[in-house]
Order: sequence, then structure tokens, then C-alpha cells
Amino acid sequence: MTKPTIDANAISDRAEPLTQHPAHEIQPYGHLIKVPIALSQTVCKESVENLNQLLADTMTLRDLYKKHHWQAAGPTFYQLHLLFDKHYEQQKELVDALAERIQMLGGVSLAMAHDVADTTLIPRPPRGREEAQVQISRLLHAHEIVLKEGRAMARLASEHGDDGTNDLIVSGVIRTNELQVWFVAEHVVATPLLQAV
Repeated sequence: MTKPTIDANAISDRAEPLTQHPAHEIQPYGHLIKVPIALSQTVCKESVENLNQLLADTMTLRDLYKKHHWQAAGPTFYQLHLLFDKHYEQQKELVDALAERIQMLGGVSLAMAHDVADTTLIPRPPRGREEAQVQISRLLHAHEIVLKEGRAMARLASEHGDDGTNDLIVSGVIRTNELQVWFVAEHVVATPLLQAV
């Protein structure tokens, strides 16, 4: 009786990960699926559109914090380096919460940098390094954009009965951004760095 031969190549081929699947979307951006959360499709659609704008601006603010964390300079380097990284982490948590809320409402959240860059209202910073005061000024301007749109979007969500979106924006986005503004703004108060008044 002859022994069956093992085809090692055929076995190896079965163990190899399949990485070249045909690309197709299972849900196009801008189209909602119906989720049984007791909200109308109209309310969900408006909230998803608003949240995607807020998401794009929050992602941009998050990345602005990381840029300034890496590129901090000057006598307050250490304090700003740590503060910017802490605020980056807090913005990262907001990004996740906003994206998940969009998905809960049946939408598709923005996710890729080029889509965020096309959508954000926050002005694009230069690639190079800037002084700490300029970095802080950019951050404060970005926070103000997020806070203005956040307040308007929270009111709309409340008026339409979307309490989950309202709560996320008020309790998460607005409170976090207001606190971060306070911490960052105190670094540009006109007091001498090494001289008593």
C-alpha cells in the first residue's frame, strides 16, 4: 500500500490570510439604517449630520493638541508638553464617544484624515513649529468653534427629543472643552514669567 503524499504548498495556502478581498461598502456614508431607538429617521439624520461635523472638528482639535505636544518650545515647555498630551487624551475619548453615537443613530461616522480635513471648520495650521503663544491661540480658537457648534447642536437635539445626543454634547463635549479652555487660557495671561509684580 502506498502512502498518501502531503501537498505542503496546498496546506500552506489554506493557512495564509486572505488580504485581497473585493472592496465594497456595506453602508454608504450619508445613508442611515433604521435602529429601534424610538427616534424618527428625520431626527436621527439631522443628529448624524451635526455629530459628523462636531466629530470632524473634535478630531482636528485632538490632532492639534498632539502637534503642539510634539512641537512645544520655550520656558513652559514641560508644563505645556504634559498639558497638551492630557488634553489630547481627553479629546480622543470624545472622538470615540461621538463616533459611537453616530453609529448608534444608524449613521456612518467620519473616520479618515482626508475626510476630516475636507469637513472641519478649524483652520489648518502650518506644518512647522510655532511659539507657545501662537499654539495656545490656535487651540483657543479651535475650542471656540467646537463650543459654538456644540451649543447650537445640543439645543437642536433637545428640541427634537434626541436626549442621548444632547447629553453627550452637553456633558461630554461642552464640559470638556470649557475646562480645557480654562487650563490653556491661563497660560497666556499677561503676567511676567520670572518677575514678581
